[in-house]
Amino acid sequence: MTRLAARGAAGLSLLIICLAFLGPFLWVVISSVQPEATLAAQPTLNFSLDNFTAVLTWETLILPLINSIIISGSTAILTVFVAGLAAYPLSRYQLRYRRHFMLTLLFTTGLPMTAVLVPVYAMFFRFNLYGSVPAMVLFLTASSLPFSIWMMTNFMDGVPVSLEEAAWVDGAGWVRSLTTVVGPLMAPGVAVVAIFVFVGQWGNFFAPFVLMDTPEKQPAAVTIYTFFSQYGQVAYGQLAAFSILYTAPAVILYVAVNKYLAGSFSFAGSVKG
Repeated sequence: MTRLAARGAAGLSLLIICLAFLGPFLWVVISSVQPEATLAAQPTLNFSLDNFTAVLTWETLILPLINSIIISGSTAILTVFVAGLAAYPLSRYQLRYRRHFMLTLLFTTGLPMTAVLVPVYAMFFRFNLYGSVPAMVLFLTASSLPFSIWMMTNFMDGVPVSLEEAAWVDGAGWVRSLTTVVGPLMAPGVAVVAIFVFVGQWGNFFAPFVLMDTPEKQPAAVTIYTFFSQYGQVAYGQLAAFSILYTAPAVILYVAVNKYLAGSFSFAGSVKG
């Protein structure tokens, strides 16, 4: 009876969580096909694609999505590169203050973006970087590095050092062993970090909203704000249609790599006893 009760409680909890996510998702789907959608959207037999037609323009959707891909993709690539270089000595060398440094990284992941955005805003103006996409990418990379280094170090710890030692015997240096031995073996971990950073910056609204000066440079996360007028009116139908198209790339990316990420690290047979 205790086991049945535990299974029943677990199933009920999962059902409640599914309903909590399913409700807003159904509202978005229903509102996207209703031309005059309101906050209280109701299922009807009458539907239209006018909302999708209205948002499928260069200024509203296409250009912001391109900006999002550039900013999020560049941030993910740069973060993975820097985090990999930083994680290697933390994983392979017996550093004196390694534990303190790792705890500092873990602490910095808890700092909210709003805590540093005001001085960053002043710094951008001081060095004439306001509205610069490369500067924006560097800032997002710096904000993503602490947790990325933490994850990358844990993934790298799972790669046996003996594999690198075999490469060192053959004359390979640390750069070659990192790129040809450690890197390919921890490819799933690298993909996890890259997707984590990409999805996190894909939904980042506050930083681009404050640091980007023109709509032509702002990502799609900021464009959502344009569907809310200054008088409190909201274009719910177009907002729902834009939300579906905006989240589609992130969902497609997750589905595309889900099977690849499902595999666990396996080094069986790589090291002989």
